Parts: sequence; C-alpha cells; structure tokens
Amino acid sequence: MALLRSILFVLLFYPGTLIISSAALVAALFGQAPLRAVVHFWADYHRWLVRHVLAIRFEWDGEIPDGPYLVAVKHEAMVEAVDTLRFARTPVVVMKRELTTLPIFGKVNRTYGVIGVDREAGAAALRSMMKAAKKAKAAGRPVVIFPEGTRIPHGEKPPLRPGFAGLYKMLGLPVVPVAQDSGRIWPKGFVKRSGVIRFKVGETIPPGLPREEVERRVHEAINALND
Repeated sequence: MALLRSILFVLLFYPGTLIISSAALVAALFGQAPLRAVVHFWADYHRWLVRHVLAIRFEWDGEIPDGPYLVAVKHEAMVEAVDTLRFARTPVVVMKRELTTLPIFGKVNRTYGVIGVDREAGAAALRSMMKAAKKAKAAGRPVVIFPEGTRIPHGEKPPLRPGFAGLYKMLGLPVVPVAQDSGRIWPKGFVKRSGVIRFKVGETIPPGLPREEVERRVHEAINALND
C-alpha cells in the first residue's frame, strides 16, 4: 500500500507543481500578492496530497509566532521544506542554489523570495546569503533556515553549518527552533510510509548570544524529537 500511495503522490504532485508554477509566473505579472496566493495554494495542494494520498498527519506542539524571526528547522525530508510556506507565514527560505535555477519552478522561487546558497562557493555564498536575508528582514518576513545544511537521516545530530551563526549575528533576530521527525516515515528514497510527523516549537532564543551558546541551544532544540 505504501508503494501505491507513493506512486500516486508522484503522479499528482509533480505535474500539479508544473501547472501551478506556470500559473504563478502569470500571477507575478500582477504583483507580489497574486504570486504569493498561488504559491501558498501550491503548499496547500501539497499538504492535501500528504494527508489524503500518503495518509500522513502532522501534530504540532507549540506555534511559530508572526513577524521577523530566524526560524531554524530540523531537516529530514522534503515534506517540511514545502510546508514551511504554511507554518512560517510567507517566509524567505534558505535553500540550495540548484532549486533556484530549475526551469519555471526556479523562476517562481526567485520571484517569491528565497535565498539560494551555493555550497561550493564558500565565503561568496555567505555574503550572498547575508544580502538576501537583510532584504527579508527589512520586509518583515521570517527567514527559514535548515541549520544542519541538508537533509539528515532521522536520529543523526550533526553540528550546525557556519552559515547559521553568521545569519544570527548579522540579522539580530530572535531564533525560533523547530524540531520534527519526518525522516521516520519519509526516508530518503521513493516510498513514504503513512503515519504522524511531529513538530515541536522550542523556546524562542534571544539575539545577541555568543556563537557557542546559540549553536548549543539551537542544536539541542531542533533535535528534541530525535532521542
């Protein structure tokens, strides 16, 4: 059953994404508000498929506040990367640069507002990320970052990547850490299992802390569901 559900999800999600992305490009001609409406519809479409095709439910402990925050999310699967558009309210998401260069979909990402990071570019990538993040803060939008840098198998707790500390210091924003355990039922690969993905919003971390302390607190908070 899990294989059949996964096949149906792919058959519905990716063609639907192509259609909705094309509609988003048209909507962008009329301003940011129509574009955001279409992008958020795509996130709703994804959530509907996750719930009704894959039979996956979300359970939340806590709520992400409105306003400009640095939202640090544990990253174990694609599902939370898309769902940030629902739970973080028009966020600017830090993502790998390849997702900003795809035909149609990449153009939508760039127009909506994302921060594409070239992991091989070193200091140049960090400077580009900082510049884009400043624009997001000025617009009052939250910045979502996956501070471990990539998808992590459930149960693993690698150190945070340097880009997180740089963003934290430069933006001067409070951090909202979010733990989640999607990798249990959405592992890397094709087949997704039905079940429940849990999210836990940690205590908001104030700006201005030393690097070692903020990294320790974020690392502990985003891994709260991995023990």
